[in-house]
Amino acid sequence: MINANFAIAITISEVTIPDRIYLDHAATTPIRPEALAAMQEGFAIWANPSSPHAEGRKAKQALEDARERVKRALGWDGEVIFTSGASEALWIALNRAKVDRRIVSAVEHDAVFRAAPDAEVVPLGEGPCVGRAGIEEAITDKSPAIIAIQHVNSETGTMQPVEAYAAITKQNGSLLLADCSQSAAKYRIPKVDLAVISAHKFGGPIGVGALLVRDFGMIEPIGGHERGYRQGTENLLGAMGMAAALDVWAAADEYAHWDAQEALDNAIEAAIAAGGQHLVTGGDMTAYINALAHPTLSAQAQLIRLDAMGFAVSAGSACSSGTLKKSRVLHAFGVDDDTAARTIRVSIGWNTTAEDLHRFAEAWKSLS
Repeated sequence: MINANFAIAITISEVTIPDRIYLDHAATTPIRPEALAAMQEGFAIWANPSSPHAEGRKAKQALEDARERVKRALGWDGEVIFTSGASEALWIALNRAKVDRRIVSAVEHDAVFRAAPDAEVVPLGEGPCVGRAGIEEAITDKSPAIIAIQHVNSETGTMQPVEAYAAITKQNGSLLLADCSQSAAKYRIPKVDLAVISAHKFGGPIGVGALLVRDFGMIEPIGGHERGYRQGTENLLGAMGMAAALDVWAAADEYAHWDAQEALDNAIEAAIAAGGQHLVTGGDMTAYINALAHPTLSAQAQLIRLDAMGFAVSAGSACSSGTLKKSRVLHAFGVDDDTAARTIRVSIGWNTTAEDLHRFAEAWKSLS
């Protein structure tokens, strides 16, 4: 007689687990081999970069080399403050800027609202762009403010013409902050006063990012490291990995995976043909973040079904989708509640293949 536990074990072992296809790169993207190699080199440089001894000076040299490479890759001629990621960089910018007020757009990432819960909120204009009239009203004849506008939206892929707001903000000495978490190493950094990047969005490691500052005089120091503008020992390994990931992009001088574009277009067309909807807000849309609404299934049901079929996608930004709460961003873009509840996000990255997208299209069409 066969032992029941043994029989169960045999049955489970014979189950074929499908190859996983990861399409949630807007949440985080796999680390590039070049970034991993750089971090492995960094393990030999283990000292605190702020220490004055020889070991510390060697670590400091490596840190400053990474800083210069980040600046060079991004074409940024200002200052770079290494942080633990985009959330910390946003907090420093929004809370240490030498201004009296904080203004944010209605479609910013939740991290912006957590960093500046009392900020004035500027709605979108008639289209998908932040209303210029709203910004002018918020700053005209008023004290200077820092104004946060996300370069590429993390839920829809909508791009904001951030540089177009610069002339408005300069009228009263306000500062323009661009959240470039979803656009860095895909598009150039817009000409703004401050910008935020996050390494794990473009093939660097998790746990490191940067605040790009046109001039240190724009923000108040807080004491500690990074020339006194950030507390906590610098993440040398992370900085080296981030610099290496940016080097790859800078060498290619373009977003590294446009070869999957045709397959992505076909996947979206297949989704629409199956009765779904591609949420196009209008204006400039990126190709690597797409919001798809199923004709009948809720986002939660889609995530469960697709995950079982071997596909990793999400509903909204990763920092809020775990709660499966109503999307504030989709609401601000004018998406009705019913459609928003049926919307998932499909985002591609540096290692996405055309075959991945063809397989996703077939899987998504099969959902009912």
